[in-house]
Amino acid sequence: MATAAAAPALLVAGWTVAGARQGPGYDPVRDTISELAGEGATDPWLMGGALVLLGCCYCATAAALHAAGLPSRFLLAAGGVATVALIAFPRPQVGGSPAHGVVATVAVLALALWPAGTALRLPRRVPRAVAASPLGRPPWAFRRPVALAVTAVLLALFGWSAAEVTGGSRTGLAERVAALAVTLWPLAAVLSARRAHRHWTARTAGPPRPDGPPVGPGRLGAGT
Repeated sequence: MATAAAAPALLVAGWTVAGARQGPGYDPVRDTISELAGEGATDPWLMGGALVLLGCCYCATAAALHAAGLPSRFLLAAGGVATVALIAFPRPQVGGSPAHGVVATVAVLALALWPAGTALRLPRRVPRAVAASPLGRPPWAFRRPVALAVTAVLLALFGWSAAEVTGGSRTGLAERVAALAVTLWPLAAVLSARRAHRHWTARTAGPPRPDGPPVGPGRLGAGT
């Protein structure tokens, strides 16, 4: 929970503090986050440190979020590793960097696709008390329609960022909106799993109910 909540705070604090250290020529609406950690930045370690901590938060959340299942957890962790790797391939002050572009693309795709991993019908060895809701359904964040819709939204936001890079004037704004959306979804997923766990605990502590026990972990990939 702590790492999922820290991720958006770290991202916003990083681009705010690092942006404030830049000269008057830096425009957060026009200029990208990568420029704050790239060559020529006033204090690249500020945004670079925030990216390292952000990537670590993704990895820690992936390790703890058992309700998501292995496909999603792998993608979230891969996105975290790629986020940390961005500091090894900083954006140059002039021109582009193929290595930076590749690592950024891996991070973008992994972090946009990880919610959809919960929609895969794969067997999962997940404790019922962690992953199943009292009604026998997975937590709302892991249901097929929700997972696919979130991935579609994230891909659309990253598509907007790509369009701005090729010929727009709001590249920084598009990138910030997409990056913030990515950091908020793990927090929403954790909250949904915790809510399901609390409901399960309350149900098992009380008298039996006529609607029957929750389904086993094998049904967690089913949509509702």
